[in-house]
Amino acid sequence: MIVGQQKPFDEIWGMVKGFKKVLVFGCNTCVAISHAGGGKEAEILASMIRMKATQEGVDMRVDHAAIERHCEPEFFEPLMEKVRTYDLVLSTACGVGVNFLSDRIGNIPVYPGVNTTFYGAVPKAGFFVELCGGCGNCILHMTGGICPVVRCSKSLMNGPCGGTDKGKCEVSKDVDCAWYLIVERMKKLGRIEELYSIQPPRNWATGTHGGPRRLVYEHIMELEEEKKAGK
Repeated sequence: MIVGQQKPFDEIWGMVKGFKKVLVFGCNTCVAISHAGGGKEAEILASMIRMKATQEGVDMRVDHAAIERHCEPEFFEPLMEKVRTYDLVLSTACGVGVNFLSDRIGNIPVYPGVNTTFYGAVPKAGFFVELCGGCGNCILHMTGGICPVVRCSKSLMNGPCGGTDKGKCEVSKDVDCAWYLIVERMKKLGRIEELYSIQPPRNWATGTHGGPRRLVYEHIMELEEEKKAGK
């Protein structure tokens, strides 16, 4: 899932204080799980902004709302007429949601209330860890399901650097050495010999270096067009 962290309140207040009518718009999927931007967080943030406005003597109306996902139009289209009545939408969705809504809302600004941080998992309640960088060229079948691109601090492809120490990274004793984990995992799988092969220089072109990435399923798009046409 996409993990987010709510922006510092002072930064948020600096964004919104010049507007008269503000909607804090939450997303009940990824950022809700990371306790950053779901309906509950949107409600609390709206309340904080109202209190700050009262303290500062600022005339401002602040409402809140939330939908299931901000990255699919079917969820927010029913609310668009209402959303367009505001001077500002403060989105607590991830950056994808902010972009997606901004493209469709017209001349109303959409500001981010959340810093999108990484693709992660939840090993235990309240603890989130990055496991994937969305590089577009997955090699997890070669490394026992452990990603060296993200989990190795240097994104090394052919084993650990000289800084590894007792299974930890030289960056911090709190950071596991990804290649230590990979080696131990491949031992358990009985596939350690596969790591003896030298990997060629990595092709980074599948990452974010060529502009925004797209994935198009034409057959799905055609089916949707047929549904709209009543075929």
